[in-house]
Amino acid sequence: MKYTLMLAGLLLSSGAALADEKPILTVYAPDYFTSEWGPGPQIEKGFEEICACDLNFVAGDILPRLLLEGDKTEADAVIGLNTDVTARARATGLFAPHGQDTSTLTLPISWTDDTFLPFNWGETAFIYDRTKLANPPKSFDELLNAPDDLKIVIQDPRSSISGLALLLWVKAVYGDKAPEAWAKLAPHVLTVTKGWSESYGMFTDGEADMVLSYTTSPAYHIIAEQDDTKVAAIFPEGHYFMTEVAAQLKTSKHPELAQKFMDYILSDAFQGMIATANWSYPARFKPEDLPEGFAKLPRPAKTLFYTEDEAEALRQPALDEWLAAFGG
Repeated sequence: MKYTLMLAGLLLSSGAALADEKPILTVYAPDYFTSEWGPGPQIEKGFEEICACDLNFVAGDILPRLLLEGDKTEADAVIGLNTDVTARARATGLFAPHGQDTSTLTLPISWTDDTFLPFNWGETAFIYDRTKLANPPKSFDELLNAPDDLKIVIQDPRSSISGLALLLWVKAVYGDKAPEAWAKLAPHVLTVTKGWSESYGMFTDGEADMVLSYTTSPAYHIIAEQDDTKVAAIFPEGHYFMTEVAAQLKTSKHPELAQKFMDYILSDAFQGMIATANWSYPARFKPEDLPEGFAKLPRPAKTLFYTEDEAEALRQPALDEWLAAFGG
């Protein structure tokens, strides 16, 4: 009799344990996203409060991993791709429609894509310290023709989305004359780093006069450090637009949860985290809802942008021009 009772107890406890197990939503994201200073931890906490699930971010290079895994991927969704690489991502056929109303987006470009959903945006820019660089370049041409001792740090377009954005920015401004522009810019480049954080760290350590980053980067210094000395140089030729996007996988083991995650992205809760967790503009916001530090940021008068197909067609030729200037 006691063995029967013991067995019944074990079955009950096992059933309760199974009932308590939450489904796991796996989302691939870039390395920065899941760091303690990235938006991932806040998003994970916020979504788990409404999803009755465990949100598991898997950090790394999203697109190469998806290309390798194909339809056997464990991802239910991805977040952190951008429009300079979405053509290759779309070609995999792995993604499902996001099901969101994009008419409420506040991007400086129109957006009708029903697969990739923007969650933030910004524009590339060169950042300088106004206490150390009294006469910064006021245009891209001025940067190219600056005194020899002006030094900048940039990122490698083969490993960095901001580095790739610079390729396309130069192409958008100079077109067929991009090789000449790179030849003029190259002597000013102190070094090319693999990623953004290395470059920005060199700049804040005083090793370079300017760094390739985003127009929103000074907001971090203004809000987090009460430091308004870091400024984006705004060029009349225009600045290249970048948006990061999310998408859900057709192969998701939890399609309803994946859809719920996509619904969450344009919610007030999610969008309210972006400005000071990702230091970029939310994809959907009212100007009065932005933190005060963002109100001080200058905006370019001209936004430059390539569609994903244009960006994909230009990527290799632009990279070849860059490699010619920097010796491969």
